[in-house]
Amino acid sequence: MDLILCHQTADFDVLGAAVGLAKLHPGSRIVLTGGSHPTVRQFLALHRNEFPLIELRSVNSDKIRSLYIVDNQQGDRLGKAADWLTLPHVQQIAIYDHHLNSPRDIEANILELEAVGASTTLIVEKLQRTDISLSMVEASVMALGIHVDTGSLTFTQTTVRDVKALAWLMEQGANLRLIGEYADPGFPPPLQFLFAEAMHNLRKEMVRGYWLGSVLLTTESFVPGLSHLTERLLSLTECDALLLGHVYDKGKDKTKSSGEQEKTGASNNNQRFSFIGRTRIPDTDLTQLLEPYGGGGHAQAAAVNLRDIEPTEVMADIYQGLQRQIPKPLLARDFMSSPVRTIRPHTTIEQAQRILFRYGHSGLTVVNQEEKLVGIISRRDLDLALHHGFSHAPVKGYMTRNVKTIDPDTPLPRIEAIMVADDVGRLPVMAGDTLVGIVTRTDVLRQLLQDKQEQSERFGDRLATSLPKFGQGNLLELLKTQLPAATWQLLTTAACHAQARGWHLYLVGGAVRDLWLRHSQGAKKHQNITFQDIDLVVDGFHTKADVGAGVELAQALQGDYPGARLSVHGEFQTAALLWHKDPQLDSLWVDIATARTEFYPYPAANPEVEASSIRQDLYRRDFTINALSIRLTNPSPGKLLDFFGGMNDLQSQQVRVLHANSFIEDPTRIYRAVRFVVRLGFDLEPQTETYIRYAIASGVYERWRLTEHPTPALTTRLKAELSIILKAPYWKGALTLLADLDALKCLHPELKLTEQLWWQVRCLSRWLRWLDPERQLEHWLLRLGILLGALPPQERIKIATGLQLPKTMIDGLANLETMETAIAKSLGCQQCPRPSVIYQTLKGYDRANLFLVAARGHKVLRKQIWFYFSQLCHVSPFLTGHDLKALGYKPGPQFKQILTDLLNACLDGQLGDRQQEEAWLNAHYPLPKKV
Repeated sequence: MDLILCHQTADFDVLGAAVGLAKLHPGSRIVLTGGSHPTVRQFLALHRNEFPLIELRSVNSDKIRSLYIVDNQQGDRLGKAADWLTLPHVQQIAIYDHHLNSPRDIEANILELEAVGASTTLIVEKLQRTDISLSMVEASVMALGIHVDTGSLTFTQTTVRDVKALAWLMEQGANLRLIGEYADPGFPPPLQFLFAEAMHNLRKEMVRGYWLGSVLLTTESFVPGLSHLTERLLSLTECDALLLGHVYDKGKDKTKSSGEQEKTGASNNNQRFSFIGRTRIPDTDLTQLLEPYGGGGHAQAAAVNLRDIEPTEVMADIYQGLQRQIPKPLLARDFMSSPVRTIRPHTTIEQAQRILFRYGHSGLTVVNQEEKLVGIISRRDLDLALHHGFSHAPVKGYMTRNVKTIDPDTPLPRIEAIMVADDVGRLPVMAGDTLVGIVTRTDVLRQLLQDKQEQSERFGDRLATSLPKFGQGNLLELLKTQLPAATWQLLTTAACHAQARGWHLYLVGGAVRDLWLRHSQGAKKHQNITFQDIDLVVDGFHTKADVGAGVELAQALQGDYPGARLSVHGEFQTAALLWHKDPQLDSLWVDIATARTEFYPYPAANPEVEASSIRQDLYRRDFTINALSIRLTNPSPGKLLDFFGGMNDLQSQQVRVLHANSFIEDPTRIYRAVRFVVRLGFDLEPQTETYIRYAIASGVYERWRLTEHPTPALTTRLKAELSIILKAPYWKGALTLLADLDALKCLHPELKLTEQLWWQVRCLSRWLRWLDPERQLEHWLLRLGILLGALPPQERIKIATGLQLPKTMIDGLANLETMETAIAKSLGCQQCPRPSVIYQTLKGYDRANLFLVAARGHKVLRKQIWFYFSQLCHVSPFLTGHDLKALGYKPGPQFKQILTDLLNACLDGQLGDRQQEEAWLNAHYPLPKKV
């Protein structure tokens, strides 16, 4: 006999999972080991015969073969059925549960614990992999299990797997009317009375920005359905956490009055105490609080039944424990945007609109000459004024003057409440009369989303598998293990300097991305990932640090590391510390920048830069996977900042751009996108690919190339990207992807990677691999030269000059056809030119240019140049000029000719050793006979 055991207080989740298991194991029977929730009992009163239920007393324990336990891992929750766990003839015990943190005392052969919202989901997923079909009632009870345990998919422990399981059950015929009837059945009369009493006696308290509620109810006997009552109270009272205690008598002592029984308290052996807790507060865990009492459940929903205790003491103990768990809420100062973009009251509507466009804001604060806040104007206000033709009117006529403000220590929950109650989209942050920052609705939503992602990690959602299960600060531990010890010490030192000045310091960009890649996918797969380039960003808005904060920090670090070379770029408020072959840090490059925002005044221009906050600094970056940051300083060192879904894109292995116009503003980002796609083995996110193709097809690069303006994006930055791509071992994949995207048009509208050109590039690379293994030539530069060589001479010279290529390369590209004609004329006029002719013809040409000529030339010419590089260049006579002098030849005009003719004879194979060379000299250039 195979039995499926439900715990003693059966809810819809355990019943739904049991029904599903019974379908997976035909012939098995379901045992309700104790009581059940009122709604479950009502459901079974009508539908009991639909399921293979068997009463506990009807089980012949001698015939038990297998035990399947759902939604439970503790023997004492099985009542008398727990005795079956130790029967010697039981062949298998299996557990299916979704309470990861629940204590377990049952030894099982099969243990399936998954972080999903309901145990039923685990069983549904097994059913989906079979051909088993469900009846309407079976599908409905399983759907009820998921609905009830996930709050109809609203509880934070809900996962995508629960949603998919519920959708499948709907396809199987789950009845919505039936689900609605039992998922929210309303209150029966006993609960209606208790609900009124609970609302009257509920105690609420604000703790660290969250509302805590607690209530202790007393009845003469047990009242079922209190978990439903707790859920309703939590919703209606708008508490963030609610603790409900229920004191009752298991068997009322008729010899005592109710007043006498209340006085006896815990001394009454019949007194029982049930506790039910619900919390929506991040980082709180009710199972942890109830563990000492033997309770269990979820982190956000847990319960325990006790006896022989003092209820008020237990309630107070759990309440105080919950208070200690509540994290300190984020304050306005922790996530406000600063410095604040302000305008004067006399600024025109048109000017304000341009400022909004430039910085991507949705509103602006208005201050007077004394820098005192006098109003706020939103994009909506400006649009309305422009619509009515008042573009030249001052903003003071349209701004909101009665401005709601907050101070830097206002907690996030309070900020959220103000925005909702007053319907405001931005709140200036005031330190006294000074405007120090602003919090927008977007700031709040982003922070709430990040909190949601962090909760998902705790409940085993998708992101939890991507990052290690670290709390705050443990990302620092990951950094410590992944980085070389000396580099980690450098970061620690930098953080100490920043913190001493009241600044925040962040590790940003590629280092954070590569840290995740190495940890999640293994260093072996990404062994080409090193941490030799590290970017740090200083955010000093808390202390009104000026734009030179990054430079100041770099200078302080150089004091600790005098061996580092300091380079300062004042225009962009950045500094770099460089080590070269340092005994500890090797060749390390650390960029330190002040958090900044940027604006491109026109396409392909250098950006205009202004100091700003870390949020704005990350917002200006190119791709989501490069807009990640780890805080290195207090508060919350080790906190991951991911405002744009970079972690999700890393998990999905895709490169996604942050801004729709990103590629129009800077074409080098196209090349960066391709570089990351090929280097990391990622895909180009479809919308990002659309943006790239649109930017190229728009012709913006060609129009800009033909104007009189300088084009720095097509020179310095583009040259750097081309250098990285064409040097990399993945250059072939990158070049083919660039060609597929038509991105070579960023260099020239007529440049295409034709089959012939692609063959030439690969031919050149093969030659370089064999003939220049020590890389005396710049291989990337020659690959670029072949590409440019496909363009008309004047165009290729213009591009090469714009990219600031070496003069020898520019001259070679300019004279490419001339060289090809001259070489072909010299060697082609002879049927089979002697080796000496080949050598003398080619020796005067630059080596790099000959590689270009060979790759572009016909087969015979390539063969001759290959012969020149592989053999002829390595031929030299045994006799040198010193030998000629020793033999009696006098230096003079004829001396050079003798050496040239001697070399030619060796090249043509006429001479093979020193003796033959001396004989050749005597025959062709005899010395005068002595008289």
